[in-house]
Amino acid sequence: MDDAAILAGLEEIIRELFDDYDGPVTPALAAADVEQWDSLANVQLMVLAERTFAVRFTTAEISGLANLGELAALIRAKQG
Repeated sequence: MDDAAILAGLEEIIRELFDDYDGPVTPALAAADVEQWDSLANVQLMVLAERTFAVRFTTAEISGLANLGELAALIRAKQG
């Protein structure tokens, strides 16, 4: 799966989780950019991403992510 397809899937997840967020969903999007994106929402985001893309993340991988671009790259790497 290419980056554009992964980002499109992540955008669907973001729009579902954060229904009050109507800003752009780009690789640079980070938790600080979305008011509703707290630690619980981050867990929900990761679970939905794992289900959507059929991958599994470690805690260390999740804690090191700075934005959606890094999450997309991690998903692409896991899909091999």
